[in-house]
Amino acid sequence: HCTGWLLLLLITRLVLLAAAVCTKAGKAIVSRQFVEMTRTRVEGLLAAFPKLMGMGKQHTFVETESVRYVYQPLEKLYMVLVTTKNSNILEDLETLRLFSRVIPEYCRVLEEGEISDHCFDLIFAFDEIVALGYRENVNLAQIRTFTEMDSHEEKVFRAVRETQEREAKAEMRRKAKELQQIRRDAERSGKKVPAFGGFGSTGMSSMSSGSIITDTIIESEKPKMAPVPVRPTGSSKALKLGARGKEVDNFVDKLRGEGETIMSNTGKMPSLASNVLPPPVNVESVHMRVEEKISLTCGRDGGLQNMELLGMITLRVTDDKVGRIRLMVNNYDKKGVQLQTHPNVDKKLFTSDSVIGLKNPEKSFPLNNDVGVLKWRLQSTDEALIPLTINCWPSESATGCDVNIEYELQEESLELNDVVIAIPIPSGVGAPVVGDVDGEYKHDSRRNVLEWSLPVIDAKNKSGSLEFSVAGQPNDFFPVNVSFVSIRNYCDIQVAKVTHVEGDAPVKFSLETSFLVDKYEIL
Repeated sequence: HCTGWLLLLLITRLVLLAAAVCTKAGKAIVSRQFVEMTRTRVEGLLAAFPKLMGMGKQHTFVETESVRYVYQPLEKLYMVLVTTKNSNILEDLETLRLFSRVIPEYCRVLEEGEISDHCFDLIFAFDEIVALGYRENVNLAQIRTFTEMDSHEEKVFRAVRETQEREAKAEMRRKAKELQQIRRDAERSGKKVPAFGGFGSTGMSSMSSGSIITDTIIESEKPKMAPVPVRPTGSSKALKLGARGKEVDNFVDKLRGEGETIMSNTGKMPSLASNVLPPPVNVESVHMRVEEKISLTCGRDGGLQNMELLGMITLRVTDDKVGRIRLMVNNYDKKGVQLQTHPNVDKKLFTSDSVIGLKNPEKSFPLNNDVGVLKWRLQSTDEALIPLTINCWPSESATGCDVNIEYELQEESLELNDVVIAIPIPSGVGAPVVGDVDGEYKHDSRRNVLEWSLPVIDAKNKSGSLEFSVAGQPNDFFPVNVSFVSIRNYCDIQVAKVTHVEGDAPVKFSLETSFLVDKYEIL
């Protein structure tokens, strides 16, 4: 008797087969099925929907022998729910209203292109409304909270962080005024004006090890086309690639011995590094790309304004014999990334065992297609998470500006290659006079940019500085832009193993990892 009552209860409840946004011709733009249905079946049901609308007088639903369509017009589109005929029509209509209210939350205009651009956002929101064909007890505000992972604690943390940033900026301005007053007092007394070293993010003076505040005399005449460095007294570092020991120098000597041409800091150099890593040599039938892109904005007085990192694991299978597989993922991230799996991936299996597999283990991954199986996102204003800090400090002098710029690698597990730090130079003032530099530099007179290039930044070469003098105002040297490439990802998420679904036999696979810059600037 209990079993009979349970079956009757399930039959009378809402059983939602699929939810879709389609055109008036029945073409599906985005569709989410909540029970086991083939794509052909869903497309066939949606294609038949427009033909049935003129048969009855209903304006909210229409029925066939097997299913019921509950719909609502969205300008030139339709929001359609496909349910069983014995579902509760009142619950159907209530669910339809909630679906229709979700779409404007993610799409500014109700057009086909906008729906396609936000299809994944809509699918994630649909999953919060319905689970396994049954309506969840949620409202619009809860759906927004679940999908955005909003947190009151995060808001409090950001408010505290913004207060600390304002205090740090005020302290920086106070220190800057003190230094400018010292410089003016020295000029009035007829003393030589000191060239100050770089300053940290808190505004305190921090000079590189072994350096001394020295006097730099700048000729009044215009510099030549090729800049002639005017160096302070002491050992020269301008021709060294890293200035952090003999390792880089030995590497350069080996390259020269093999016939490679190594350019000095005053020679011609290519422009900003192209953020493209060479493709892998050996690609297996199961190949994965772990790709991360960072977008970061910092203030010139210190403080991280915004940092967003997007990562994705993309799978490509080229042999149908290894289509039914599972991926074992090692997630050692401690920075608090938000993870999302593809809708066809078994979310419970990933949550419990960190294993990526299809919901239907009998199916195979699509052949010869790049499929994003896992993506993650990290957004923060925590300065401790900045991978590479850049500090640019221009100081006004009698003849222009003395500019000190420093870098420091905070994430020591990274190895950044082809790093280029581009500093704007005022137009019409000629080439800057470079005093002390770690790495190489080039003045691009056409783009009015000084490019500071470093082949490698890692734990052995984690900091360096560049000093130059040129006519201009402090605001002329911003924004500073940074580019680099890396074969190590920022968030410690990697695929450790690939196995067959049946038998757990290991599958040979190839892996390609890249960490690239989308935007990295100091304003």
